[in-house]
Amino acid sequence: MKVIRNYLYNVGYQVLAIIVPLITSAYVSRVLKPEGVGANAFTNSIIQYFVLFANMGIGLYGNRQIAYVRENRQKMAKTFWEIQIVKTIMTLASFIAFEIFMIFYTRQADYMWAQSINLIAVAFDISWFYEGIENFKVTVLKNSFVKIVSMIAIFVFIKNPSDVTLYIVVLASSTLLGNLTLWSNIRRDLPKVNYKALQPWPHFLPMAELFIPQIATQVYVQLNKTMLGGMVSETASGYYQYSDNLVKLVLALVTATGTVMLPHVANAVSKGNMKKVNQMLYKSFDFVSALAYPMMFGLASISLTLAPKYYGPGYEPVGPAMMIESIVILVIAWSNVLGVQYLLPVHHQRDFTISVTVGAIVNIILNVPLIHTWGLYGAMWSTVISEISVTLYQLWAVRELLSYRKLFKDSWKYFISGLVMFIPIFWMNTHLKDSWLMMGIEILIGIIIYSLMVFILRAEIANEAHSLIDKKINKK
Repeated sequence: MKVIRNYLYNVGYQVLAIIVPLITSAYVSRVLKPEGVGANAFTNSIIQYFVLFANMGIGLYGNRQIAYVRENRQKMAKTFWEIQIVKTIMTLASFIAFEIFMIFYTRQADYMWAQSINLIAVAFDISWFYEGIENFKVTVLKNSFVKIVSMIAIFVFIKNPSDVTLYIVVLASSTLLGNLTLWSNIRRDLPKVNYKALQPWPHFLPMAELFIPQIATQVYVQLNKTMLGGMVSETASGYYQYSDNLVKLVLALVTATGTVMLPHVANAVSKGNMKKVNQMLYKSFDFVSALAYPMMFGLASISLTLAPKYYGPGYEPVGPAMMIESIVILVIAWSNVLGVQYLLPVHHQRDFTISVTVGAIVNIILNVPLIHTWGLYGAMWSTVISEISVTLYQLWAVRELLSYRKLFKDSWKYFISGLVMFIPIFWMNTHLKDSWLMMGIEILIGIIIYSLMVFILRAEIANEAHSLIDKKINKK
């Protein structure tokens, strides 16, 4: 039950963290126009390279290390402060590097300095600690409050196309404030430590090992926006981000399992219970497949009308971009299970690193010709192909550790169910009246079709849902 509860907490926050920008983006897209939206997307893609350096792989590493030692409170406190010292030093080093960069980079200086608040916020982010002890309630409730406050601030203060800098400040400050609120519970959750006994630097090399895959991941998360801004236009960079925002909203429902399962699996590994680890992996893979297939097909079926309807006039290119990018919902869902939930906690870090490095290399190789030929849509295909390459490598890496038959046992059932759902919903979306009510009806019909197909094909998740219902009835 704890895993399910934490999953729901994390899903709730991940969805809120993306829904708030989505709610505001429908307003901001009309106020700031594509040019202002693109300026924010482009400058944010640059600051994220410095944020990446400051984070130094600490999110995944800290989560895992705290999970390993959480049953020894004194050791847990020592580990926390050692990791936090390294993170603070790395953030300072990254900010100095940013200041040097700004001596030479004079383009859009106001936007860049406003974006630097995101870099300061990194030093105060201790969400990895609460994820490691599986206390998702603290991070969810406090950050949710901050997200809602930031949403209100955007509606109050952002009024015209010249408010781009203010918009960036509001977004970045909300991240900083959210991170600061987590510190209020640290004294209660950690005992005092002897600061002279702390040894932070032994953590540095393991962090650096996880830093390499994060660099690679960042390449195909941010580089596409940077290259679009440089090769095509900042407006194209904004289109990419707005497509990515909607896709990542859907994806958050699936990948939230990764953050929840990592400490759970790591704890089982520390006890040597590999049978339990594999059982959890097969169930998690089936669960995310059951969610990812309908989300992929569902978003693709309504994307052509959803994007321009949501963002407003001038954002029509976002629709086809979303349709292409919807493919990553499935492949990232799979790589999240195989990589974050399995390879990392069972100490196959090298395979995880290689997988995302392969994806980055594929992305870099494809970006120039595809963006040059097809612009925004070329960047989307580059993203999709690179994510597929990550997942394929991870599947190859676990070939002797896991059973493909068990992993993909019901995958074909979810695929057929999703495809059967896609065909009528896509037809309805492109031929019937274009309204929010009709889109809501299409989504509802899609859910019904997919659910019926899953039950007709007798997929395992349908049997588990039926068992849970029976148990609740019997308890009553």
